[in-house]
Amino acid sequence: MLARCYIERWPLRTAFVISRGARTEAEVVVVEVKLEGRVGIGECTPYARYGESPESVVQQLEPLLSELAAGLKRSALASRLPAGAARNALDCALADWEAKYNNVPFAGPDSLPTVQTLVIDSPEAMAMAADNAVSHGVQVLKLKLDDHLVCERVAAVRAAAPSAQLVIDANEAWQSITLIERCQQLAELGVAMLEQPLPADDDKFLSTFPHPLPICADESCHTRADLPRLKGRYEMVNIKLDKTGGIREAEALAKEASAQGFELMLGCMLCTSRAIRAAWPLGSKARYLDLDGPTWLARDAEPPLRFTAGRVYWS
Repeated sequence: MLARCYIERWPLRTAFVISRGARTEAEVVVVEVKLEGRVGIGECTPYARYGESPESVVQQLEPLLSELAAGLKRSALASRLPAGAARNALDCALADWEAKYNNVPFAGPDSLPTVQTLVIDSPEAMAMAADNAVSHGVQVLKLKLDDHLVCERVAAVRAAAPSAQLVIDANEAWQSITLIERCQQLAELGVAMLEQPLPADDDKFLSTFPHPLPICADESCHTRADLPRLKGRYEMVNIKLDKTGGIREAEALAKEASAQGFELMLGCMLCTSRAIRAAWPLGSKARYLDLDGPTWLARDAEPPLRFTAGRVYWS
């Protein structure tokens, strides 16, 4: 099997602003594997928060790519690479090749619902973005927030989109001292779910008070190994292939988390449609789906998925 990996940079149509800062392009690493005339493609988005860069991911991948010709199997990846972006790209490429080699027909739903993300801005600007999204059929809005003007921003969005379902993502930016009161305020504003309010290494406080709305673990949950410490702190986990290290662990995490009583969210990074296609089989398992990463790109990879009215369509 021949294999290669390379870095791609995709400009965004507008800045993507979260509590950690702003981005104007998506940097992804692509893996291609080829054998017997069939090509499998996988993609990952390295994330600095997890100590990754496009260059470090390529360095992780290159030794294994040369081993594919010697017979390295997909089943062995978990013992050769840690969970993370590098393993995800290779796992997805091999899974894509296997599906093409075995002529596995597409068996998933033709479309999936997705939230539409609103990035951090002034309350007025976020309200305008919310109004525009719901006017185009979006039903679930995901608000990126930092630790400032939280209720003002949420109230402005709620006024602009009174019938929309709202979920909040703080990306670890909040503090425990204000969390109880803030959760109650968000519940009163009709927020349906709060994602990762506290830093992953300092989230014990979540177990000390009853949650008036469900709280979802993102940065705190990568693989099944994280589940024991999340019990009593979170009601939901956000599954991303770039955290789990690929499809196999993502499916195993979904099964085990559900068995332990966690609800599921399926998420993504800033990515092209290739990454969303790889995660597609998990879509029917999750309560919330955050698959709008490609909508932030000025131009998507071919063939692009179609996003409209709060849904993403396979073709």
